[in-house]
Amino acid sequence: MSKYQPGNVWVIKVGSSLLTNNGAGMDRSLVQGWVDQIARLRSQNLRIVLVSSGAVAEGMQRLGLKVRPHSIHELQAAAAVGQMGLIQMYESAFQQHDIHTAQVLLTHDDLKSRERYLNARSTLNQLLNLGVVPIVNENDTVVTDEIQFGDNDTLAALVANLIGADTLLLLTDQAGLMSANPVTHPDAELITVKPASSAELDVMAGEGSALGRGGMVTKVRAARTAARSGAHTIIASGRQEAVITRLGDGNVTGTLLTPDSETVVARKQWLASLPTSGFLMLDEGACRVLKGEGRSLLSVGVTETRGRYTRGDMVACLDAGGREIARGLVNYSSDDVARICGVSSDQFESVLGFLAEDELIHRDNLVLI
Repeated sequence: MSKYQPGNVWVIKVGSSLLTNNGAGMDRSLVQGWVDQIARLRSQNLRIVLVSSGAVAEGMQRLGLKVRPHSIHELQAAAAVGQMGLIQMYESAFQQHDIHTAQVLLTHDDLKSRERYLNARSTLNQLLNLGVVPIVNENDTVVTDEIQFGDNDTLAALVANLIGADTLLLLTDQAGLMSANPVTHPDAELITVKPASSAELDVMAGEGSALGRGGMVTKVRAARTAARSGAHTIIASGRQEAVITRLGDGNVTGTLLTPDSETVVARKQWLASLPTSGFLMLDEGACRVLKGEGRSLLSVGVTETRGRYTRGDMVACLDAGGREIARGLVNYSSDDVARICGVSSDQFESVLGFLAEDELIHRDNLVLI
């Protein structure tokens, strides 16, 4: 068991398999136990946002579907039906403590737009100020494949980024992140503490369940997203007794994944939350300048571009080993960048026929990872 100072702002995410007892139906007694623990922590002035999966799984149960649908429209219909039962269950459980809840449905578009990002943050903070527990889920009934978060681990990490949370707690049906798949490796050990950036985590993570879209892979990715705004991530079993209140006392019973850096300012938080459309491979000099001097990214330090993107899209900046060191809003399209890799800005006009900006990514639109 690790010791940890959890802070005052939490995001707690509950997975589908855990919530629905692997598809048998909503585990209301388990949910009531979490709610009781959350109510206790709120009495200690903690601010908590709950991100809950389970809408599709609950909808499948209500509609008598035995296999998760593949069609996006069938998934949206199941989510619409299931969301009603999900929110009713949480509202009933929290009402036993005279705590109000609020349903908040988000899409990627809500976080890509700076204005909508700020609106979402203001709304969540106001709900917390009013003593309400926001229940957040992806807006499955309107999203398409192209803009889905893909899993609520990612959504929870983005919400943690959105409200500047200290702690992201991912409740799952596993004890935490294991050193290997315990099904095929009986000697696998629980990972207690690791930096979220550790490359070892990619080897240890596995695939998700049939009901949920997440797994340890998405939890590791979520931890890295949360770490960009300085949040710690805990992966723990939601079936473990008093798992939430134990964490409130500073006792981590699962896996603690730590950030490498301090919380970034609000605009940088927004930038860190955006999905990437492409990648820029940087040479050693460019990596050194970005990390050590806080300067803009110039094309002369870019060796290669990957993916398709347009001016203003978010791109990830990778070192020679493929590790992401920064991300930012690019000033040129992928076609143009391919032509100016390694080229100094005073040659842009002769190569491209125009000059939009001297920098490939301005430092104001760049966030270090």
